[in-house]
Amino acid sequence: MRPSVILTDTELVEVVARERRRGRTIALANGCFDLLHVGHVRYLQGAAAEADRLIVAVNDDESVAGLKGPGRPILSAADRAELVAALRGVDYVVIFGDPTVERLLLLIEPDVHCKGTDYTVETVPEGAIVRGYGGRTAIVGDPKNHATRELLARIARTRDKPPPIRD
Repeated sequence: MRPSVILTDTELVEVVARERRRGRTIALANGCFDLLHVGHVRYLQGAAAEADRLIVAVNDDESVAGLKGPGRPILSAADRAELVAALRGVDYVVIFGDPTVERLLLLIEPDVHCKGTDYTVETVPEGAIVRGYGGRTAIVGDPKNHATRELLARIARTRDKPPPIRD
């Protein structure tokens, strides 16, 4: 069984160096992962298929609040990281607080930077950085028709409705 560990930046650098000495390729995926859903799972499965080891960078609470607005995140960064780490195919998780994943890309220079299907290779904001160190960008996952905000809206709509009666 492959390890799945939540790491600090320092530990991550050490792990990446060790994995590279063993000849393994590295992919990096990132996101908020607030209320894990099937779209997240498919994105991470696609990212895991791009390299020997998958590192997932999870936005910290402050950056999620800045990106998603009031009331977010629903789950703490520690909880979101633990959920992501439990998924098959995820080898390592790191929590980051930067507005983008650029610093981590430069820190570990993954072979592949994975983004979801709401991007194209040409529109990934960090694309120039990845090309600059010789990496590649991969667009992975299914069409972007799953969203945490939609789950929250659905919960809000059904919150005051009584559950259906079943025989």
